[in-house]
Amino acid sequence: MQFLHVFGSQPRNLTGTMRQPVLALIAALDNQRLIGARGELPWHLPEDLKLFRQLTVGNTVVMGRKTFDALGSPLPGRHNIVLSRTLDDRPEVTLCRTFSQALAASRQIGRPVFFIGGASVYRKALEIVDEMHISWIAGDHRGDTWFPEVDFSHWRVVEERDFEGFRYVRYRRKP
Repeated sequence: MQFLHVFGSQPRNLTGTMRQPVLALIAALDNQRLIGARGELPWHLPEDLKLFRQLTVGNTVVMGRKTFDALGSPLPGRHNIVLSRTLDDRPEVTLCRTFSQALAASRQIGRPVFFIGGASVYRKALEIVDEMHISWIAGDHRGDTWFPEVDFSHWRVVEERDFEGFRYVRYRRKP
């Protein structure tokens, strides 16, 4: 089906109905599914950070409070949605109290949506996302936060690229 996009409006298909934005998650994990160590990444890979920026800039990012705290500030060039029951409203982010509120808010924006962590956000996002962007970090690392288990039989690889220290793989949910 073809899509029409009028500048300044929501994407619509040829029948004029709203097109839902792509829902994706993006994560970097090692062979043991490790994603964090005391609120930080257990590795430093500038190329992975550059890829993360390229994929998410201009889009919507949804994150939990701990991820937001670890970042220290909203990610520039992206619409930031933070899931938290404890944070006070902040003008630079859209604050949502529940995952369903965050999902509804992200869909209203109409841009691709990237769930960027932490583990509980990934767990819920895995149920609904269309795509996964995974940087498979070489080696085993130490930490305290893991990515949820994934049944990869429900996903197909649509893109792969090798970088120094990691392999980027984009997965799409099988129909």
